[in-house]
Amino acid sequence: MSHYDFKTVELKWQKRWEEQKLYKVNEDDKKPKYYCLEMFPYPSGKLHMGHVRNYSIGDVVARFKRMKGYNVLHPMGWDAFGLPAENAAIKHGVHPARWTWDNIANMRKQLKQLGLSYDWDREIATCHPGYYKWTQWFFLKLYEMGLAYRKKSFVNWCPSCATVLANEQVVDGRCERCGAEVGKKNLEQWFFKITEYADQLLEDLKKLPGWPEKVKVMQENWIGRSEGVEVYFTAEKTGEKIPVFTTRPDTIFGVTYLVLAPEHPMVDKLASGTPYENEVREFQKKMEKLNEITRTSTETEKEGVFIGAYAVNPVTNERIPVWIANYVLPDYGTGAVMGVPAHDQRDFEFARKYGLPLKVVINPLGESLCPENMTQAYVDEGILVNSGMFDGMKNTDAIQAIGRYMEEKGIGKIRVNYKLRDWLISRQRYWGAPIPIVYCDKCGIVPVPEDQLPVMLPDDVEFNPKGTSPLLECEEFLNTTCPKCGGPARRETDTMDTFMCSSWYYYRYTDPRNEEKPFDREKLEYWMPVDQYIGGVEHAILHLMYSRFFNKVMRDAGLVYVDEPFANLLTQGMVLKDGAKMSKSKGNIVSPEEIIEKYGADTARLFILFASPPEKDLEWSDQGVEGCHRFLQRVWRLVEELGPRVKDPVADERLDREVRRLVHKTIKKVTEDIEERFNFNTAISAIMEMVNALNSRKEESISGPVIKEALENLLVMLAPFAPHITEELWERLGNKQSIHLMPWPEVDEEAMAEEVVEVVIQVNGKVRGKLMLPAGVTEEEMKEAALSHDRVLPLLEGKNVVKVVTVPKKLVNIVVK
Repeated sequence: MSHYDFKTVELKWQKRWEEQKLYKVNEDDKKPKYYCLEMFPYPSGKLHMGHVRNYSIGDVVARFKRMKGYNVLHPMGWDAFGLPAENAAIKHGVHPARWTWDNIANMRKQLKQLGLSYDWDREIATCHPGYYKWTQWFFLKLYEMGLAYRKKSFVNWCPSCATVLANEQVVDGRCERCGAEVGKKNLEQWFFKITEYADQLLEDLKKLPGWPEKVKVMQENWIGRSEGVEVYFTAEKTGEKIPVFTTRPDTIFGVTYLVLAPEHPMVDKLASGTPYENEVREFQKKMEKLNEITRTSTETEKEGVFIGAYAVNPVTNERIPVWIANYVLPDYGTGAVMGVPAHDQRDFEFARKYGLPLKVVINPLGESLCPENMTQAYVDEGILVNSGMFDGMKNTDAIQAIGRYMEEKGIGKIRVNYKLRDWLISRQRYWGAPIPIVYCDKCGIVPVPEDQLPVMLPDDVEFNPKGTSPLLECEEFLNTTCPKCGGPARRETDTMDTFMCSSWYYYRYTDPRNEEKPFDREKLEYWMPVDQYIGGVEHAILHLMYSRFFNKVMRDAGLVYVDEPFANLLTQGMVLKDGAKMSKSKGNIVSPEEIIEKYGADTARLFILFASPPEKDLEWSDQGVEGCHRFLQRVWRLVEELGPRVKDPVADERLDREVRRLVHKTIKKVTEDIEERFNFNTAISAIMEMVNALNSRKEESISGPVIKEALENLLVMLAPFAPHITEELWERLGNKQSIHLMPWPEVDEEAMAEEVVEVVIQVNGKVRGKLMLPAGVTEEEMKEAALSHDRVLPLLEGKNVVKVVTVPKKLVNIVVK
């Protein structure tokens, strides 16, 4: 018997699959389509076990669907722009392009080692000019549609790196990259009007029954739709209106102060010339060092300062002080909130800290609250008091009534507000898709004509150790001619957020080599939407939100034909070791290369799919990996031992029936687990049980045809999980065509039927015997057999049979008196 040499087997089949282009998509195929897609990786240079899990899940789905008769699109590519490449350029003196393409080559090699069924002819990289030409083309489409615009906005700014940072890149007020103190800067930048699609993005979540509920809730919360009133307070000093959005107009009579964001444009004007001016400036500087996440965290203490100004409540005409505070953000709502400390816990804590007054305007039914005795805000339903003409009204009714009143008086407006902000796409970096805009002193902002795309990233650039974008110093790139007037102009030096690249990549896979347009209309119509999208839950908000927005914009432009790009979504859990997520800092990394070298790719894949359901976190186990490797060795030995007997004559019909029953029950279980639930762990477990059962009976007289049926079905079911060993053993059984082109096994219901069933006999609830009856036995036949059983007859003598209770195929209970 030959030894299971996984290294030789895996290299052999990876080479043959590539030569045969086994996984190349046949676009002329008339089968129904299935588009299976895993989120493409950033080319960091090395796969980790999280990657292995993600891609192994997708590979099982793709292989299974192909065997089920679908024409499967299963592509792979690279989310290749981004800051890490630029960091490497500065740190190691390696050009980002070289660093990126080297990493891509290494990771492609690693993915091929795993035996994944990608159509590599469709590979894309977002940093390739053939790709980012169309990223720029899409930008121009949004610009034409009035959805791309430029405005000033406060951003996290690292003075050392000279770039904007996302909130996640600011750690304890410092730049994650260089450690410099981060401030705020008001920069002119490019935005997409995602807010115009807020209602659609919210409403169309109902069209996604195949998405995890938790992801849809995360998207709902991020959009943050709320109905309320924009009410206009008046600045006493200047007479200017200060708009405030509130969902609680029923508390307008209880406002005792106003809070502005420190960045609010009116703060400097209102504080100027007051004794509080310097204190206000110091507080603003302090806020520049904090990101939004820190400022709005429930764990962050609420802080603020009085700015020396007052505003007038338009409903009560009361004069109230104006403060600034850390918990109010300039881009949320109007950048101003009304303080109602008696009925909002955050306002209550702020008021108690700074000695601001409380005014009760909602009492619990039958009670009267005293502000001095309150230990927390009253936030439940109640009856309005101290609210003028609205006194005595239920506060839930007053929400609408007061809103209408303010609108009628012209002091407010009923409106809908969103937490969702427009998408800031500008990045002050080199390694990204250039924004296709030029600036002309005569013509202003001018889009680059389509026939001049792509606007190429220059290769010959110098990287400043301080991190400023080399595009600012590249005269050849910077200086150009205006497409309108032909005069001198300068290019936009900001590049696009990498989320822009990943918001349409799933389109490009349908037609990846098209040089005339981003994709062919018919191809997109055939393949879209993605039938199954697979990736980490960390992308549940931004990437998925931006992709959904992008798809809706392109639908409105007449380019795509679906409302949602991803019909079904699977978010896999993390891979943990010693109870923590694998990371270099924790020193608990397990490298895929190490596992593949020691045990083989099939073992790595099998363990990562067997150890946990895909949506749950997976705890790494060296013993679990060993166990999966031993299982594959058992499969190898079983096929080697039973394979030569496939031509044995029929010997024991009863035994053959039992083996066939086991095989077809396993087919049913595995099919349902993969197709209906993605429960790969229980599917593998069922295959393992089948192998154990066959091993226990391999010395018995099973006939050749049944051995052949059992082994071939075993290998076909195992093939999506462990593609190399199954392909090798399939060939050793004498099959010429690849196992991965075989149809998925069909369940034979007749073979699954039990031949006999065991029926328990009870008399007055006590077990008195058992019967072995044909599987198709009726309840009447069960009664007759039980009443005539030789151990029951003596117990019935001289007794009356009151009733006979049956449980079909399981139990007969005879009740006697």
